[in-house]
Amino acid sequence: MRSVLYYLIFLTGIAVSAQKAAEGFGYDYIPDVADSVIEARLKAIEADIPLHFSPEVKKYINFYTITRRDYARRMLNRSSKYFPLFEEYLAKNNMPDELKYLSVVESGLNPNAVSHAAAVGLWQFIYWTGKKYNLNSSWYIDDRIDPDMSTQSACDFLGFLHGYFGDWELALAGYNSGPGRVNRSIRYADGQRDFRSIYKYLPNETKAYVPKFVAVTYVFNYAEEHNLYPDASEYLPLYDTIHVSQYLHLETFANQANICIEDLELLNPQIKHGAIPSTARNYPLKIPIEFKDSIVVNRQMIYEEASKVGRAELEKMAKNEIGAVAGRERVIHKVRSGDVLGTIAERYHVRVSDIKKWNRLKGSMIRVGQSLKIWVLPKYKNTPKAKTIASKPKSASPKPKPGQKTHFVKKGDSLWGISVANKISIEKLKILNNLSSDNIKPGQTLIVSAE
Repeated sequence: MRSVLYYLIFLTGIAVSAQKAAEGFGYDYIPDVADSVIEARLKAIEADIPLHFSPEVKKYINFYTITRRDYARRMLNRSSKYFPLFEEYLAKNNMPDELKYLSVVESGLNPNAVSHAAAVGLWQFIYWTGKKYNLNSSWYIDDRIDPDMSTQSACDFLGFLHGYFGDWELALAGYNSGPGRVNRSIRYADGQRDFRSIYKYLPNETKAYVPKFVAVTYVFNYAEEHNLYPDASEYLPLYDTIHVSQYLHLETFANQANICIEDLELLNPQIKHGAIPSTARNYPLKIPIEFKDSIVVNRQMIYEEASKVGRAELEKMAKNEIGAVAGRERVIHKVRSGDVLGTIAERYHVRVSDIKKWNRLKGSMIRVGQSLKIWVLPKYKNTPKAKTIASKPKSASPKPKPGQKTHFVKKGDSLWGISVANKISIEKLKILNNLSSDNIKPGQTLIVSAE
């Protein structure tokens, strides 16, 4: 049974709306606000991040306060669920508090949001950026959807971007399009490092991104002035954490512990298929706080029952998922003349769809010399067909030709940073240095110019 707290919250929201109606403001009344007033209000709340008024900002303010007032109310409702968490992490990381509004732009405060580019979660991490910032993704659990873990990673990424660009508007643009795109725009703008100077060189989505952030910041601070109020504020149940080191079927666990399964799923949206895998070690499972003592006392019985349901079926599904890597070992296949995805898949006993997923291939086109990551079952790793390519020694680092510039790799260097500093693409760097991955080590000498 869902906690009584939810019904009290719902009734409170109705009471607020009723009170405003009684004061003479109808639910759909839309105040008319002059541009000069909006500009002055933005200046009044501006802190660490610039809040410049512009026609683009006005357009998005109108979107939230006039065109999509229902959406703005939903965001106000959800903000009470996630803003306290964001504020805690932003304060802990010495980040501007107003960055909490960025999640509204990114995901609409929906931890299960998925973009067209396969970015997921409240902070919309794609797979590789998530992995770089300690967010792992598997068939069972996706850390990018975990509100706590993804918020910390967003702080880390935004902190890096601000340290790199020294400007919050550029950091926001980099969060949306990637730092490489922002760097390119800076070069096109003759080195000018401010958002307005590089604006016309940015992708259309990024051009809109910063104005949307400014508009959302305004709307949340001046919602009442636009007759916008939360009508059913949402809250997470108060929770504590237990640690799990075994397979656990979530619904069976909830039934045994007398917890509402919807509450358990709300607290743990990152658990994608209703179970914690058998490989888990001290996995932090959030539970409504009022059930903690009972679960601790009856832990053995509850865990035993929750370990019996659905395990074989789910493990089979996990292994058969496109791009699954569980129980497999990675090898690198160097594409040769005549190779096609079908023959490569046959050689390693995998599916074409797996190769596409592992290598983020949108089509079936591959090129000679391309390095493909293949995850092979151990029983097939040393078969004659796989061994001939998987065990092929790496090419030696080429010697620079006369006139070619080089870079001595130091601790902390990355291929991306070296490419930016030398105005050369990562792909070109890899070709010049016979690199099959982005991994480099201190002490290496890299060629950083074609001639």
